[in-house]
Amino acid sequence: MNSITAAGEKKLVLVTGRANLELAEQVAENLGTELLPTDVYNFANGEIYVRFSESVRGTDVFVMQSHCSPINEWVMEQLLMVDALKRASAKRITVIAPFFPYARQDKKHRGREPISARLVADLFKTAGADRIITVDLHTAQIQGFFDGPVDHLIALPILADYVKANHPGDLAVVSPDAGRIKVAENWSASLGGVPLAFIHKTRDISRPNQSKANRVVGEVEGRTCILVDDMIDTGGTIVQAADACMQAGAAGVVIVATHPVFSGPAIERLRDSVAKEVIVTNTLPLDEDKMFDKLTVLSIAPLLARAVHEVFEDGSVTSLFDEV
Repeated sequence: MNSITAAGEKKLVLVTGRANLELAEQVAENLGTELLPTDVYNFANGEIYVRFSESVRGTDVFVMQSHCSPINEWVMEQLLMVDALKRASAKRITVIAPFFPYARQDKKHRGREPISARLVADLFKTAGADRIITVDLHTAQIQGFFDGPVDHLIALPILADYVKANHPGDLAVVSPDAGRIKVAENWSASLGGVPLAFIHKTRDISRPNQSKANRVVGEVEGRTCILVDDMIDTGGTIVQAADACMQAGAAGVVIVATHPVFSGPAIERLRDSVAKEVIVTNTLPLDEDKMFDKLTVLSIAPLLARAVHEVFEDGSVTSLFDEV
């Protein structure tokens, strides 16, 4: 079996969906194991078939999937994999969802709306998941939607180390909106207590992916602004924020985000923006047509592998972030 065996015949098995095979292979390499061979394909009508080629009875299984477009297909594929593992008598099943699906739909803005992130958590639980590992949730409260342990990993150390090594000088951390000030505060501390600012913006909740950056609140003049967010979707908000920083007298702008959703016009907007570099991780796959000169992609695989190892050994995932 492609697994890690510890004392007492405890066995770790890593499986993956089809959305981001490259990331799964990197995690397996960091763990010193191989992915379990899996038969996965679509029937003519779009239904998904899943079967694991080896026994998983009594094993500790980690099921990876990156939830990019087509997101509903990848959610369903992961749910079917969890169900198959449960019915095959896996001892414990951990869902690894680096980018948690539907995370932005975590509350009702208006009447007659679903709380989709809660529904996704319920689906994972119903399918048979015992635990979830995810990275930089849109809102930390989503951890409470799942009835079981949730390991909320933070990409900040990986991203901040890169920024410190490649962008020396006078910096300022800028949050794209007031709601993410806490994240920006953690960034400021990681970069040695640099000044903090945020973008005052307005949003029409009836029009998705649209907002307007009004002005910078805080001192950024003469500094390189590290503009931080959890994700970049269409790129409109973050590019407007970069423009606002430059208009406020910033020396330059570096955009940093964990999840490169990159929908619609995002690539063109980012490529043509005032930012001198865009830094993301590979929680979501990026095809060649989504790469551009000033884009830097850092691997999240070592962090995921360390978390998997701690969970498997019944260690402390929290210890990975004692410095944050």
